[in-house]
Amino acid sequence: MGCSYTFSINSFSSFTSIMFIILVIINPIPIESGKSKKKIIPNGPIINVTKYLSFPDFNPNENPRIHQDINLLGSAIFSTQKGCIQIPPDTPRTTDLRHLAGRAIHSSPVRLFDPLTSIPASFSTTFSFQFNTTNLTAVDGGSGLTFIIVPDEFTVGRPGPWLGMLNDVCDEEYKAIGIEFDTRKNPEFGDPNDNHVGINLASVVSSTTIDASEFGIFLRDGSVHRAWVNYDGPNRYMDVRLGPDTETYPQKPVFSGRVDLSPFLKEYMFVGFSASTGNFTQIHNILSWNFTSTSQAFLRIPSVETCETKIILEQKIAHRKTPTSFLIFLAVVVLVLVILLNLYLTSKRKRRNTNNGSGVVIPEKKERPGPPNKPRRFTIAELQSATRSFNESQELGSDSRGTTYKGVISNGCQVAMKRFSTQFLDSPGLDKRRLGKEISRVSKIRHPNLVPVRGWCLDGREVIVVYDYVQNGSIDRWLFGVGVLPWTRRFKVVKDVADSLSYLHSKQLAHKNVKTSSVFLDVSFRAVLGDYGFVLDSAESRRFESAVSQTADIFDFGIFVLEVVAGRRRMGSVPGETDLLDLAWGMHESDEKDKLVDRRMGSVLNVEQAVRVLEIGLLCTLNENKGRPTAEEVVEFLGWERPVPELPPSRPVSLFPYGSTTGLCTGPCVTFF
Repeated sequence: MGCSYTFSINSFSSFTSIMFIILVIINPIPIESGKSKKKIIPNGPIINVTKYLSFPDFNPNENPRIHQDINLLGSAIFSTQKGCIQIPPDTPRTTDLRHLAGRAIHSSPVRLFDPLTSIPASFSTTFSFQFNTTNLTAVDGGSGLTFIIVPDEFTVGRPGPWLGMLNDVCDEEYKAIGIEFDTRKNPEFGDPNDNHVGINLASVVSSTTIDASEFGIFLRDGSVHRAWVNYDGPNRYMDVRLGPDTETYPQKPVFSGRVDLSPFLKEYMFVGFSASTGNFTQIHNILSWNFTSTSQAFLRIPSVETCETKIILEQKIAHRKTPTSFLIFLAVVVLVLVILLNLYLTSKRKRRNTNNGSGVVIPEKKERPGPPNKPRRFTIAELQSATRSFNESQELGSDSRGTTYKGVISNGCQVAMKRFSTQFLDSPGLDKRRLGKEISRVSKIRHPNLVPVRGWCLDGREVIVVYDYVQNGSIDRWLFGVGVLPWTRRFKVVKDVADSLSYLHSKQLAHKNVKTSSVFLDVSFRAVLGDYGFVLDSAESRRFESAVSQTADIFDFGIFVLEVVAGRRRMGSVPGETDLLDLAWGMHESDEKDKLVDRRMGSVLNVEQAVRVLEIGLLCTLNENKGRPTAEEVVEFLGWERPVPELPPSRPVSLFPYGSTTGLCTGPCVTFF
């Protein structure tokens, strides 16, 4: 068996080599001149992408949308009394305000870099701020305020001299840009004094520092100051001005010079403020803020010239001088012999596989040319090339079904591919043909909250699914890793996943693998559901699977909701920690569900809304004949279009027949009526 297989592969390789030689004889390959391949820039017209933000104040009573527009992290709050953002909050003096940090970030990313031309965007921002010293016996305040440009809206930096901008766990990929207004001298960070302005480029050590005293400005004098920051992206030129809020635009800048921000920018970044306190404390008040950015982009339009060039090239190739009649005759004879030999070896291998009763052989299908974004069949050689032969360095994660790799396919697109393990493919009752059909069905589905399936590979013992690569990774990294995901974003994630499941179920499909590691955040931080299960683990019949798959999705969605609200996994990392589902029902029975809500989200958390979402999650864990809702009903609950049914006072026994990973029986299956 093994020798036959090896010989067939070798014969196929020989056939490929001979075919290449024949093609070279009949149609010689032109050798290009030594011109290097240049980066192709779209030939469409240049358009300006403009973003404008305006906040005359930050009073939630005057602007109810402020909670959706600004994400507050750490020790940042909205002060209704002053109509401003405070970091830290102006609380009674008995509260210890030392060593606190917070951030106020606009919730939508801003386009600040054009990846095609590597030109940063131009932007202008102005904001008024005030520092109030709380330690009346101390001369110094601390530590300062920073206008920041950061790659995400979830990270809270360290207090003290870090100014909430960076922290020890930020990796090298975390690029933050800051304009700091510092009232604390830290010689170890190169600070000139305790009243300076600094420009920080991915470091807490300022690349440029300016003594504000030279301009008659004292940051901690209790007055309201206004800063203007203007950046000319194409010319890499920055202008920073600072003065009292009562005066007009200052004539003289505190800094004016060339600053290249492009090495520290991604295409989309978040803008806002961070501040911190150290051993000495002060209240940082941001009173108003305007921001405008303009970036250039090429409008992509169909190119007629490309098509004409291709036609002309094909015509030139067609009019080449034909080879001699002898070479044509020789090529035809060799081609016929190779084809006959290959057909003989292929039929012989198939007969031997049939006689030996080997596993299911999935026939290779010839792919017709199609649109570039249409899902297609990949060869194993293409995917090996894309992942460096499935190198460990390309691994993104793994689970009981297989391993996910990051790769770059031939057209330059980044993809993520799930390579199903041999153990999973050999599990009892798994029909590979049905698996292939499910992959084909799901690949035709398109929805804003579903990760598109770009293609698949069914090659003998290999089953691989190719997805679009999602830059910001899975939601579990944001929930259980560094930083704190704010409630507004968590609620949006829950709604996005519910929408995706509702759409799948309306198409008589199911996801069959709903969990935090299967939910991803795209470039605009919208939740998209990927990493389909395609078939349920241990589902020995298609009829049984179709009967439970959609309801199993809802059960898994309920567990997903509990993890999002609580900010912890169902089974924690601490030995002996209570199962999250058991804990949630226990909290419900004692009417203490609010204690399950992740308190790391801070003062902007809407506890009442979080508890209602938690109740929807518990509803989803009920047995389907005891009140488990459909995906469509869940969407209506989350949109407050339908009242949420009351939960039973205690955990029903009928909850147990389904587990949270497969929806199948996890022990003695008994249905209670």
